[in-house]
Amino acid sequence: MQRFLIVNPSSGTDSPTAEELSTAAQSRGVEVRFLEDGDDLKELARAAGADVVGMAGGDGSLAAVAEVAIEQDIPFVCIPFGTRNHFARDLGLDRDDPIAALAAFDDAVERCVDIGRANDRLFLNNVSLGIYARLVHRREHHRRRRDALARLRAVALTVRDRRRQQRFTIDGTQVRARLVLVSNNDYTLSVLSLGERERLDEGKLHLYIPHGFRRITWEERACTELEIGAPQPRLRTAVDGEPVELDTPVSFRIEPLALRVLVPRAPEPE
Repeated sequence: MQRFLIVNPSSGTDSPTAEELSTAAQSRGVEVRFLEDGDDLKELARAAGADVVGMAGGDGSLAAVAEVAIEQDIPFVCIPFGTRNHFARDLGLDRDDPIAALAAFDDAVERCVDIGRANDRLFLNNVSLGIYARLVHRREHHRRRRDALARLRAVALTVRDRRRQQRFTIDGTQVRARLVLVSNNDYTLSVLSLGERERLDEGKLHLYIPHGFRRITWEERACTELEIGAPQPRLRTAVDGEPVELDTPVSFRIEPLALRVLVPRAPEPE
């Protein structure tokens, strides 16, 4: 069985390093390829011709390789090696131990989980529109310019825009909101943020719109498909935390149990 892992060395932390993760994977007989500038993640995964494909990186990188796994009907291995690692968390993996996650290449349980699509763009977690999407795009713009003040400017943008609302049309109904979020399965809501997902196989999209400023309440609904329009022909969004521009209206849909994921087998109770 050919097992292939792509590692994004720029996503990880100092411990373990990308080199240490690569060495641990190769000791299991896994072929490893470091992602380099200019590489196309999907093409790397497709060209591998593997029986199992994995990605060590952040949520945005995971989604690209997961799409190839779906295309080729092969299992996917998630190695948490990014900043947030929300998908790994909701799979039940230890986000602080990417080397332990490599066990999925050897002794694993296969799970089938849902994926979402925004137009044709796959997402594993969620798609944000509005203030958070603008923040992500602004942060990326300054990062590419190597602007040392990028984080400060992103915070300033959030403060300046916190009362600003954007116009959307959601399934034909006009809405004004600072933030609209569409998720793959249901999140636990806290006052100011989204928590974890208890399930990844519910077969439902969830729409969240926060209301209020000092006392936040959330409007929520579940569905299997959804359309969101905006006055502009292209809309800035954050797809699994990555800046993406999508043609409007954006058509969302759920694909139940579309992704085969391998997770390490739980140890037998003593």
